[in-house]
Amino acid sequence: MQNTATPTHCPYCALQCGMNLTPAAGGTVEVSERADFPVNRGALCGKGRTAPQVLASGARLTSPLVRSDGGGLVPAGWDEALDRIAGNLARTRAERGADAVGVFGGGGLTNEKAYTLGKFARVVLGTSQIDYNGRFCMSSAAAAGTKAFGLDRGLPFPLEDIPKTGCVILVGSNPAETMPPSLRYFTELRENGGTLIVVDPRRTKTAEQADLHLAPRPGTDLALALGMLHLVVAEGRVDERYVEERTAGWEEARAAAMAHWPEYVERITGVSVPELREAVRLFCAPEAAMVLTARGPEQQAKGTDTVGAWINLCLATGRAGRPLSGYGCLTGQGNGQGGREHGQKADQLPGYRKLTDPAARRHVAEVWGVDPDSLPGPGLSAYELLDALGTDIASLLVMGSNPVVSAPRAAHVEGRLRSLDFLAVCDVVLSETAALADVVLPVTQWAEETGTTTSLEGRVLLRRRAITPPDGVRSDLEVLHGLAARLGVEKGFPTEPEEVFEELRRASAGGPADYSGIDYRRLAEENGVFWPCPAPAEDTPPHPGTPRLFLDRFATGDGRARFVPVAHRPSAEEPDEAYPVLLTTGRVVAQYQSGAQTRRVAELNAAAPGPFVELHPRLAARLGAAEGDPLAVVSRRGRAVAPARITTGIRPDTVFMPFHWPGEGRANTLTNPALDPTSRMPEFKVCAVRVEVAR
Repeated sequence: MQNTATPTHCPYCALQCGMNLTPAAGGTVEVSERADFPVNRGALCGKGRTAPQVLASGARLTSPLVRSDGGGLVPAGWDEALDRIAGNLARTRAERGADAVGVFGGGGLTNEKAYTLGKFARVVLGTSQIDYNGRFCMSSAAAAGTKAFGLDRGLPFPLEDIPKTGCVILVGSNPAETMPPSLRYFTELRENGGTLIVVDPRRTKTAEQADLHLAPRPGTDLALALGMLHLVVAEGRVDERYVEERTAGWEEARAAAMAHWPEYVERITGVSVPELREAVRLFCAPEAAMVLTARGPEQQAKGTDTVGAWINLCLATGRAGRPLSGYGCLTGQGNGQGGREHGQKADQLPGYRKLTDPAARRHVAEVWGVDPDSLPGPGLSAYELLDALGTDIASLLVMGSNPVVSAPRAAHVEGRLRSLDFLAVCDVVLSETAALADVVLPVTQWAEETGTTTSLEGRVLLRRRAITPPDGVRSDLEVLHGLAARLGVEKGFPTEPEEVFEELRRASAGGPADYSGIDYRRLAEENGVFWPCPAPAEDTPPHPGTPRLFLDRFATGDGRARFVPVAHRPSAEEPDEAYPVLLTTGRVVAQYQSGAQTRRVAELNAAAPGPFVELHPRLAARLGAAEGDPLAVVSRRGRAVAPARITTGIRPDTVFMPFHWPGEGRANTLTNPALDPTSRMPEFKVCAVRVEVAR
C-alpha cells in the first residue's frame, strides 16, 4: 500500500473544501491539510476532519441486502439484488406504464452520477418521474436568478470577492455552523473596513459577528426586502443610469415596492424603522455591495418572490454585474449546483437545458443516440413525487437521499414509501429510508471513487479516488450499468467516471451550463474550472472559464437584467389560537443534512447528540418549562418531542429545531409541504405550532 497523499475534496457541503487523503490501517484514510486549494486554504470543519470514519467497518454497508420472506433485510449477492430490482421495475412498467416507476436522486451525487441517473430514467425506464432532494435546497434561488439574469449559478463570482466588497447582506444563512471555513471571508470583509448585515430570526453565531443583525418574524423576508427598496427610492439612492442602461421592468417593480412603506413593514416583520434605515444606509454607502441568500428566505412557499425582491434591491442600486457586487445564493449540498445542471431534475436535461425545449431535446438525444420524441416530458417535483408514491407511482429507485428524515411532512412521506410495491435504495449506510427498502445496494462514496462536483462558486472540481472500496461494494455507475443491461440497454452506460464526463461535455455543449471545454486534466492542473467553459474553436487557446458572470451583459435575449414586481403575502400557515407559535428549522455545526452519515461519527455525536427545541425565556416562562425539559411541538401534521434549550437569541414568538434526527425528535414531522408556485420548494422555514411541556 502506497502512503502517498491524494489531493481531493470534502464529501459534505458546497464549499467542497480541499483536503489530502492518505491510506491508513483498516482500509480507511487519514485527512490532512491541503493549503493549495484557494477556497478553504487548508481549514476544515469537524465534519470534514472526521469524514473517513463513515467509511470504517461497521459504519457502512458492505453487502447488498434484500427483504426476506420473514420481513427482514438479509445479505445477498449482487446478481440476485440487481435481478430483483430490474425485474420489479420491468414488471411495474409493463403492468402500469413507465410513469409508474419513479427515481429520486441527490444533491451529493457527483456530476457523472447525476448525469447518468437522469439518462437512465429517461432512456432505460422511459419515465418522466425523476427529481432529487436539491429541490429542497436552493430551487427558489435558482428560479429567481433565472428570471432576473437569464441564468442560475449559485455565486456569479468567486468567494474571494467577498472580503473586497463594501457591504454584504447575509439573508437566512448561518455559515458559522453550516460551512465554517467560509466564515473567514466575512471576518476578512470586516477587517478590511466592510460591513456585514445578517438577517435571521435567531441570533446565530454568524449574527453575533455582524455589524447589524435584523431579526424578522419568520416568513417575512419578502416584506423586509421590499421595505428596504422603498427606502432606496424614497431617499434618492436608486442608480438611475444603471437602471436605464442595464435593466428592464423597473417601473412595475418600483410601484410594487412603494406599497411597502417602512411603518407597514415594521408591523409585518418586527424590524424597526430605524433598523431598516440603517440597513439601507450601510448597504448603499460603499461603491460595491452584495446580497447573499440561503435557505431562510428560499425555503418558503413564496421563496422565488422573496429572492426576487432581494435581487431587485441589488438591481435598483446598481449592485449586479459589476466588480465586487451582485446577488448570490450560498448553495448547501456538496454538489447542489452540479446536481441541478445535468438532468436529475424533473424539468431539465444536461447543460441546464430545458426539457421542454425542442432544440435541447434534439441535441441531447443525438448525444444519447435516441429519438428526441422518445424522451418523456417533465415530471413531478420532489415533494409531489413523494406524495404520489403508492398511488400513481408503484416502484421507486432512490440514490443518495434520505427523505424519511429530510422531506417535509415526513411521517406522511414515510407512509407513502411504505405503501410502494417496490423500493430500492443505493447508499453508503443503512439510512432510515434504506431500512424500508426491498433491496439495498452498498455503493462507493468520496474517497473510494473518482468524479467531479461543482461548488457553490460554479467551480467544477475533481474528486480523486484514494483507496479501494471494500469487497462487496460497487459504484453507482456500476449499478446503473448493471440495471440498464438487465433492462435491455447494453450500451451507453459506462462505468468509468472519466468516460461519463466526456459524454457529459458533449451533452452540455452550447447549453447554459457549458462544460465542453473542461476535462479531467485541466481540473487536476488548475484546481478546478468555472463554468461556462465552452470548447475552443480549432486552433484557438482553451477557454479560461468564467469566474465572474454578467460583467458585460446578463444572460437574457437583450443582455438586460429583469426586475420582477413582487408583493408581500402571508406564509401558507400563519399562527392562530390553536397553533400560536412559529417553528423554523435548520442545522447545527456537528451534523449534516439528514444525519445519515454524521450520526455514525462518535466525535460529532458527542458535540450534537440529539434534537432540541430552542425557545425564548418569555415563552419558556409561559409554558412553565425549564432548561432540558421535554417539549412537545405540535403542528397540523404531527408531533415531535425534544429537550428545551432556552436562549435570548431567538424571537419570543418563534421556536427552532434542527432537522438532522429521526424518531420522536424529527423536526420534519412538523414542517409544511406548501409549495412555491414556481420552484416547487416546500415551506420548511415557517409553520404554525403549539408548544407544551411533555410530562
